[in-house]
Amino acid sequence: MATPKILLFYVFTPLADPEAIRLWQRDLCESLGLRGRILLSRDGLNGTVGGDLPDVKRYLRKTREYSPFRGMDVKWSEGHGDDFPRLSVKVRDEIVSFGAPGELRVDESGVVGGGTRLTPDELHALVAEKEVTFFDGRNEFESRIGRFDGAVVPAVSNTREFVAELDSGRYDHLKDQPVVTYCTGGVRCEVLSSLMVDRGFREVYQLDGGIVRYGERFGDDGLWSGSLAVFDGREHVEFSDHAAVIGTCVVCQGPTSDLQNCADASCRERLVVCQDCASASPLCDAHGAGVASRA
Repeated sequence: MATPKILLFYVFTPLADPEAIRLWQRDLCESLGLRGRILLSRDGLNGTVGGDLPDVKRYLRKTREYSPFRGMDVKWSEGHGDDFPRLSVKVRDEIVSFGAPGELRVDESGVVGGGTRLTPDELHALVAEKEVTFFDGRNEFESRIGRFDGAVVPAVSNTREFVAELDSGRYDHLKDQPVVTYCTGGVRCEVLSSLMVDRGFREVYQLDGGIVRYGERFGDDGLWSGSLAVFDGREHVEFSDHAAVIGTCVVCQGPTSDLQNCADASCRERLVVCQDCASASPLCDAHGAGVASRA
């Protein structure tokens, strides 16, 4: 029986005809029985797909045959296509929705004017050399179950809120300090770090490959604490059998890494809720919003 795997990937590169590439990517994934989400724009490709390992490997090989995608960033993760409800391949203005497509500059080498890339080992060397500020480039709810120690966590519910958050002046005190941006797989920080540089942050770094690559290198024996939130049926992943549980259930205040959708259809919030509280009904968070079980 084939081993199931999930592939995370992205590349920033100019694309003259994203719609044509969308059709090719859709047909390729369908022919291999893969599920997941792929976004394309004039600035590149960003996706996560899952399926049997031989099929995912074939997808990767065929995609890299297209020369602009040859150097795309790739990470493997445990999981399978059933972690995604369907295959979705779309063209958008941005492959990461910061709401600032006019600010991003991309050439054949990637994002122009972004932060300095750091491998996990280079990150440790930098931290040993000087005092740095970790800057979380994810949605705030993701940080509730896992984050780098001492990180600044902006109060954003989606990436489109980052531009206003940076322009608010709340982080101006960091403009002369070393700042390390991080996110799940690295793609959000490609854009975020460039936005920060454009706004006068003078020493900006980005964790190359994101939390996923850091976890592959150091597991839970480094600067990371907790679980990594993911946007598929797995909900969250851990890097070892001794991952810290830093999340707190909004109902019973007990420790948990589980995330649930708010039951109120008008509420898009993701909540930290333990399984026992999620299975009870009705439930409310601290603001009176319902919690829906995803079981």
